[in-house]
Amino acid sequence: MAPMASTTAPAPTVGFDLDMTLIDSRPGIRACYLALSERTGTYIDADLAVTRLGPPLVEELAHWFPAAEVEATADLYRAMYPAIAVTATPALPGAREAVEAVREAGGRAIVVTAKYEPNAKLHLAHLGIEPDAVIGDLWAEQKAEALREYGATVYVGDHVGDVRGARAAGALSVAVATGPCPAEELRAAGADVVLPALTEFPGWFSDHPGRAPYRPARA
Repeated sequence: MAPMASTTAPAPTVGFDLDMTLIDSRPGIRACYLALSERTGTYIDADLAVTRLGPPLVEELAHWFPAAEVEATADLYRAMYPAIAVTATPALPGAREAVEAVREAGGRAIVVTAKYEPNAKLHLAHLGIEPDAVIGDLWAEQKAEALREYGATVYVGDHVGDVRGARAAGALSVAVATGPCPAEELRAAGADVVLPALTEFPGWFSDHPGRAPYRPARA
């Protein structure tokens, strides 16, 4: 008699965004913008800038610097960032527990972020959060590249751009309302699940049947 096929679902790979999903990057980024403003002599409203975290750095810098200076200024910001922003940035409540919930299920946890990858890794190392992989410099639909490469069936983020990335990858979009986008905006963008914070993730994850990915409807 042939052995019965296993009914156990394969261990999932879950992707997490970084800024305002796993970490509260506002204090560190605010401090870095203020230092950049002093260094360059260009006014930056740091308090405003940290209310719209998510998109790539160059998009924010374009509000304050001429287009011809944005790339060089971004390089300067990234070089200043480790000494200013890393130790000032705490983990968000539930971040460690969310990553561990995936590990305890036998799965892999990866971080896919628009942040400059070396600085993203510094944050995680400082906070003692150890994902299986960290992929940086990807925003919105670009995140689908890494999610597909690692076979992620769930992507957790705080921004409508994260929702778009999950859907582009065919992954379930789990949104947390801890960033600039309120719950209703995340739902309207197409998030499959909206949680108030990552503290709710382990309970949701343990009950999520099959952790099935989102599949776009056929036209």
